[in-house]
Amino acid sequence: MTATDPMPAHDASLALGSPRFADAHLTSLALTRGPLAAWQAALAKGAKLAASEVTGDFAVGLREPGGRTFLAVDRFAVKSLCYRLVDGQLRFAERADALADSATPIDPQAIFDYLYFHVIPSPRTIYQGIYRLPPGHYALFEDGQMTVAPYWTPSFTEPHSASFDELKAEFRALLRAAVASQLDGGKPACFLSGGTDSSTVAGMAALASGKTAASYSIGFDAQGYDEMEFARLAARHFKTEHHEYYVTPADLVRSIPAVAGQYDQPFGNSSALPAYYCAKMAREDGVSKLLAGDGGDELFGGNSRYAKQRVFGWYDYVPGFLQKGLVEPLLTTRAAAALALTRKGGSYVEQARVPMPDRLQMYNLIMRLGPSEVLTPQLLAQVNVGAPLQLQRAVWQSPQHCSKLNQELAFDWRFTLAESDLPKVLGATGLAGVAVGFPMLDDRLLDFSLKLPTAYKLKGLQLRWFFKEALRGFLPDAIITKKKQGFGLPFGVWANQTPALKSLASESLHSLAARGVVRADFVQTLLTQRLPEHPGYFGEMVWILMMLEQWLAKHAPGFKLGT
Repeated sequence: MTATDPMPAHDASLALGSPRFADAHLTSLALTRGPLAAWQAALAKGAKLAASEVTGDFAVGLREPGGRTFLAVDRFAVKSLCYRLVDGQLRFAERADALADSATPIDPQAIFDYLYFHVIPSPRTIYQGIYRLPPGHYALFEDGQMTVAPYWTPSFTEPHSASFDELKAEFRALLRAAVASQLDGGKPACFLSGGTDSSTVAGMAALASGKTAASYSIGFDAQGYDEMEFARLAARHFKTEHHEYYVTPADLVRSIPAVAGQYDQPFGNSSALPAYYCAKMAREDGVSKLLAGDGGDELFGGNSRYAKQRVFGWYDYVPGFLQKGLVEPLLTTRAAAALALTRKGGSYVEQARVPMPDRLQMYNLIMRLGPSEVLTPQLLAQVNVGAPLQLQRAVWQSPQHCSKLNQELAFDWRFTLAESDLPKVLGATGLAGVAVGFPMLDDRLLDFSLKLPTAYKLKGLQLRWFFKEALRGFLPDAIITKKKQGFGLPFGVWANQTPALKSLASESLHSLAARGVVRADFVQTLLTQRLPEHPGYFGEMVWILMMLEQWLAKHAPGFKLGT
């Protein structure tokens, strides 16, 4: 819908996804009378307990006869639910734009949050007064009062002893069951990047279905961005029916407006474009559902930043008197900055002294550039630049009594998975007309990961040690040892080389400047100097600004910040 469409009533209850009720009676009720009847019966135990005893992907909005309204979404918000209060009444819908009308204002804080995260994390949405229920949360609206709270927070347990062989057998069985539960009876099919997760899903899909699985891969004719050779290796190993498509700059020019407009608010994860072309290829091939490998890195310790942050954590073991009396005076001086070796040491100390998650802000694109260098005074006057870090700190503190690594994993379940990677795949497949499943996020695998020793996830500086060792012999060795890449998009490189793509980006950014969001002089410098000099780095900034403008052009064409 567009901002000029009338706001739907949204007075009826709704139940989305495939909830799995722990109670056998509720399971029977869901089968015979439908999920809403089961949810209604579950609420007899109380709202929090009702939600906590349900697994699977789900979103529910239930209006009870007495006037109370109950909302809940699954642990990763695979199914989404947004809400707003209108004349004392709670309205809800799957999408934020379904609750907006032509009078609903755009939230300037949400624009800043988008530029900070490249998405707009819940509970905020792009619209003032419209909110998204965070993952693992429920809401209760009664007598004009709204309560929003978590029904689930990660609880990690470190076993006193662990048998690798027993865990390996359990893990492999869980993987196979998780993939089997996501198959819809049609042709088994999956995304295949050639990474560990997608390759595992491809192999398990063939085992679980007993059929030849179809695999779909995207490539780029750009040095350093293409890893089709690994996808082909996995396809040969598991004997999949393999399909490939090489995305071109012309594809981007053609599809950027459609992909940007598909989302219910600005969305800047650039992997959405290749994911869309992958899903489009599968849809044209008759596939009804694709399986995605998202989640393995975040559950089992596979992102390179986990090892990087462990290295910074070692500084905590240096006695305080040595930190303050020797290391910092030696490495943080102007003289030390002049030499390559001591400059690196000084950079290490500078980062190590900042606690998590604040340390992450040191790598944040807009904070490194400087908000006042990028954004107009009109926008900055209406936003709290510190709000994103406040949200990150709250999420960071959520899991209790766990290792630093597990704290990082739980943090990524929110910001990497629920707010970015899953919406990326859901939006891309939705636009292509294909359903999608995430077997790596099966609740049984999630529970398994919660009890896995920290050292099994990150062994020294070895990423996802257990996952890889448990699948050795199942996955090709070359895939186990390869570096993670995924469907990274060479946008910056192509924008410099392709006039039509450069023109689309330029027009978008200048239009965004005319709306009063970004400084015109910054846009000019970004496009004419910084992008040509460092296309990989500054291409990301051009991309997120372009996608913001493309979304506004469709959903809020008249938006402009006042002076």
